[in-house]
Amino acid sequence: MVAADVRRVTEISQAIGLVLNVNKCELISHPSTVVSDPALQSFQRLLTSDMVLLGTPVLQEQSLDKHCSDRCNDLSVAVDRLTNVAFRDALILLRASFSAPRVQHLLRCSPSADHAALATFDDILRSAVCTLTNFELNDTQWLQATLLIRDGGLGVREVSSFALSAFVASAVCIFSLQETILSECQC
Repeated sequence: MVAADVRRVTEISQAIGLVLNVNKCELISHPSTVVSDPALQSFQRLLTSDMVLLGTPVLQEQSLDKHCSDRCNDLSVAVDRLTNVAFRDALILLRASFSAPRVQHLLRCSPSADHAALATFDDILRSAVCTLTNFELNDTQWLQATLLIRDGGLGVREVSSFALSAFVASAVCIFSLQETILSECQC
């Protein structure tokens, strides 16, 4: 059925002057699945555990670990570079670009609330604030730093504190659309 759909897309696209780039096509399947159709054999083969949709892993396996680890590495690199920037500018960039905003899409799309890498991300973030402010923060001071600016904090958000609510809010937001789509499927 998938092969027939690929052939149909190829035919329709050629009629309007488009060509399917098979180098960018992926076939996601179980390792034991045998692919005999030549059109599908040219696609890059991925395992279901490596599925990524719109930049986020679909399953909570090694793929989620890799994405979380990548975000931690990105933050570490950003912190190293921010030490070369003026204190206030660095703090604004950290808060607005390199901390929570870098992982919000991942948190909204993947159930990662209890993932160990979030604590690592928060530790890197706390260390970054300490480095940029040249002040070692105890737990109470760190808690205040994570408050909004209007509440007397620095506005730096701990990602582990809002990971669950980010995913639940996203899931609730699309629930009616999901029900509409699935109600049309005959499963």
